[in-house]
Amino acid sequence: MQETFLTSSKPTKAAATLADAHVSASGKVSLAAIREPVEDELKTFKRYFRDAMRSEVGLLDKITQYVLRLKGKQIRPVIVLLSAKACGGITETSYRGAALVELLHTATLVHDDVVDEAERRRGAFSINALWKNKIAVLFGDFLLSRGLLMSLSYRDYDLLHVMSDAVRRMSEGELLQMEKSRRLDIDEETYFKIISDKTASLFAACTASGAISAEANPDVVAAMRTFGEKVGLAFQIRDDLFDYGVRDVGKPLGIDIKERKMTLPLIVALREATEAERKRIMSIVRKKKKSRADVTAVTDFVKSKGGLEYSRSVMYDLADEARELLTCLDASSARSSLESLVDYIVARKI
Repeated sequence: MQETFLTSSKPTKAAATLADAHVSASGKVSLAAIREPVEDELKTFKRYFRDAMRSEVGLLDKITQYVLRLKGKQIRPVIVLLSAKACGGITETSYRGAALVELLHTATLVHDDVVDEAERRRGAFSINALWKNKIAVLFGDFLLSRGLLMSLSYRDYDLLHVMSDAVRRMSEGELLQMEKSRRLDIDEETYFKIISDKTASLFAACTASGAISAEANPDVVAAMRTFGEKVGLAFQIRDDLFDYGVRDVGKPLGIDIKERKMTLPLIVALREATEAERKRIMSIVRKKKKSRADVTAVTDFVKSKGGLEYSRSVMYDLADEARELLTCLDASSARSSLESLVDYIVARKI
């Protein structure tokens, strides 16, 4: 079934001007339509990706086939290819860049599942659930090595630098969050440092890699890197807002609260609270096990203090700033798709 998200009702500077080709009669942004300018190129990318994962070791090949069957929207390779096409044209380097980002992203997901002791991902059994932790870790290492070797073999040093830096930032962001979560002293500045490194860094790597592969000038590469960073920040804020929703949209409601994660809505609400309110809410947040009533209490508090409205406003501002950065590119179907991608990311009904 084609996945669609409701468009936002907030009258931002650019949100009202979605590309017509990407909006259905019901006013929904379609990912399938966003992918359309690179649909043919995605078929070529998939061959690159399969070849990059190939191994003569039977067990590795078996796990690889399992992973390939489960691959979802592959939004990151789409972003690489759209960025390349919007910046001048897709090249062989673009395909390798898309394959590299998907290899690294898949490896990080496999390792994350081991760390989190997760048994499922997107409704299917995780690698560690089926083949145990040691094999999962080694498989993740294999994917990382394949990506590195592919880049070195073709001397794609610029792409390798961009992606390696993204992996470094992702690791540092995760560790910073773990360090701060123990003390529950995350302020807004620290929150943005964490999500910039954990989430936005990979989006920025995708857009920068696309521009680099199209041999865009340094100013355009820099603009595309910043575009990806802002899109990634907006993506994470939207994801954090889902924790306070009224229905499960794929991420369990209240999961951040239960896991003691200090996200922007809660940080802002605590900033607006009295000392007594703050103590009451933090006593709930610190609990290792929380009841449904505990989650409801924190959710109601965040809503009453304007945490959701503030977070939405920041998210929409980031989206507007991201769209504005694309004005350095010539008009094209790929640029329109990148603009609509921003709307796809922020417009899901919260």
